[in-house]
Amino acid sequence: MPISFDIRLSRNGLTLSRTAPRILQINVGKLCNLTCTHCHVNAGPGRKEIMIRETVDRILAWQEKARLPIIDLTGGAPEMIPDFRYLVERLRAIPGGEKIIDRCNLTILLEPGYEDMPEFLARHRVEIVASMPCYTAENVNAQRGEGVFDASITALQRLNAIGYGIDPALPLHLVFNPTGAKLPGPQHELEADYKRELREHFGITFNQLYTITNLPVSRFASWLRNNGKYDEYLNLLIESFNPATVEGLMCRDTINVSWQGEVFDCDFNQMMKMPMGGRTPRHLWEIDPTTLAGNAIATASHCFGCTAGAGSGCGGAIEKHAEPVSA
Repeated sequence: MPISFDIRLSRNGLTLSRTAPRILQINVGKLCNLTCTHCHVNAGPGRKEIMIRETVDRILAWQEKARLPIIDLTGGAPEMIPDFRYLVERLRAIPGGEKIIDRCNLTILLEPGYEDMPEFLARHRVEIVASMPCYTAENVNAQRGEGVFDASITALQRLNAIGYGIDPALPLHLVFNPTGAKLPGPQHELEADYKRELREHFGITFNQLYTITNLPVSRFASWLRNNGKYDEYLNLLIESFNPATVEGLMCRDTINVSWQGEVFDCDFNQMMKMPMGGRTPRHLWEIDPTTLAGNAIATASHCFGCTAGAGSGCGGAIEKHAEPVSA
């Protein structure tokens, strides 16, 4: 039986609790135009779970009072919900929200009805964090579907053409996820490789590369089990536990919200149906953000994924230049 995450923390003299919230991460639903093997949301074209206008408005009303500085929109493909543009426009009108992030799969920008989405995002100064699991077609298509690499390159070129990745007001970051049951390599080395290859072969520039470890949750957990690799991968995560990553975990300063408005400590816990702090389910509009600092965080074995090696979060590696650390 694998050691529990809380026991590993205790053995290292560590505790995990919340700080004052800084990020409101809104998962607007599971609808997506892609079906990626590593997807922890189990998103796809046939999913019906999307945020409705009533929930959007209640979240906006909460943010009017809370004024968290960073809003992180994720999914699915966030752009596919009917109220995406309404949500972005209203968020941008609220004082205090310094940064709005769109976690974009790139290919959606080429789909019918979304052709003007790059200009919309630029007009509202939305930072783009884009999925790009490799700079070669073979690896990208294996993880995300045939033709996805070429579509992603075209989308990146379009974003560059309107200033993304070039204009300091329009940041463009890419996300690397490993293919298969392994940890990411060093983030700074991969970023250098990405920048060289994308610039030389496609004339593409971007700001930063984020390396994110695949967590054994939802579709990726199913892939691991179907390939007889679940236990092996979980043991790798446990053996690579790095205590230096705990302080920088994203769950400490993030409020994660589901398409139904319920709150969680992170998007992975949302998919595992583990409510914020391990308490009974609550909605965002029932939460006073000023009371969260010091509260417990719900944990389980998948949390080892965020503390393995250099660590992992929505902003990439936690220890930027760390090598994997064994227990």
